Amino acid sequence: MKRSYLLASIGLLFLAVIAIWAFWPTASEEHGEEEHGEETRTLEGIVQIDQRQIEASSIGIETVRTGSVTELVFPATVAAAPNASARIDARASGVVRSVNKTLGDYVRQGEAIARIESADAAGLASQVATARARVNELSALYDRERRLFEANVTARQDLEAAQANLRVAQAELSRAQAAAAAAGVSGDGRSLAVTSPIAGQVTSAPIVLGAYVSAGDELFQVVNASGLQVQVALPANDAARIRPGDETTLELGRGREIGGRVRSITPALDPENRSATAVISLARGAPDLRPGAFLQARIRPSGEADDATISVPDDAVQTVEGREVVFVRMASGFQAMPVTTGASSAGRIEIRSGLREGQQIATRNAFLLKAELGKEEAEHGH
Repeated sequence: MKRSYLLASIGLLFLAVIAIWAFWPTASEEHGEEEHGEETRTLEGIVQIDQRQIEASSIGIETVRTGSVTELVFPATVAAAPNASARIDARASGVVRSVNKTLGDYVRQGEAIARIESADAAGLASQVATARARVNELSALYDRERRLFEANVTARQDLEAAQANLRVAQAELSRAQAAAAAAGVSGDGRSLAVTSPIAGQVTSAPIVLGAYVSAGDELFQVVNASGLQVQVALPANDAARIRPGDETTLELGRGREIGGRVRSITPALDPENRSATAVISLARGAPDLRPGAFLQARIRPSGEADDATISVPDDAVQTVEGREVVFVRMASGFQAMPVTTGASSAGRIEIRSGLREGQQIATRNAFLLKAELGKEEAEHGH
């Protein structure tokens, strides 16, 4: 009885071993699973690309930072700062005899850009000549008094009086010469120079050669492009949300942007449009900007920042095989990293998971990496 039970148990154990061996995954099945894993990782595959190719493709790179995705969008106007714009008027009435600069030309600070033939020039030149003659006369009188005093012929008070008169005349000559120099009186005393108080570019030139101009008439306008600023009209409700120092992005058109910061905000509202004005300083010069141009400003209120939130430009998020990914910079290129997105606002989108602060990601033209990834997948498929 016991022997039969033992033989039956051995038989059952043998059948179990055979069954396990029969259903154990084969090498080909393991290989298939590995290939399936590779397909899963293909979504997060690396796109091989070097720095030269990145620059040639104009792929933008941004470092991931935490902060609020809140951006307020407003229309903005380019304007010249008060010390970067100059209106040059005629300082005297007369006839325009020469014009050295015209619309679009660059000028140096203090450079003569036109000349006006004027009676005022003759008057200033006459004052200089008269003052110089007076100095010569009193200088000779002083020399005579000094010789007589040394010979004990005249008293000291006569010498001192001659010396005082000479000093007054010399002061008058210096004044006349300074006035003539400031007006740019020509050597022949007939014309006055029109000079620019700043370096910059001529943006307006209503001056006409040979025309008669009156004192105060506008002749030129000069703007220094490095001193441009941007003015934004803020509705009353939004003005309270923005502070000096808030970061700003200005859209220049054709996909170009430039950074800036809010420099100041007017404390009072404009009575006509009930808005405050924010003045934005540019982070760098933009040679193609012109006063009066219209832009779009995206202002990020610092008071509403959420330090736990990560946001990236909309262009950085691409869809690959139905999943949203962001291309993260690696040593050999970019890796497609699956992410979970949230709310989007004014060109940026919240990333709830998948990225961490400090990583570098592709932003502008990231779709080129997506296309390259698809090309690599097609090649591996064949």
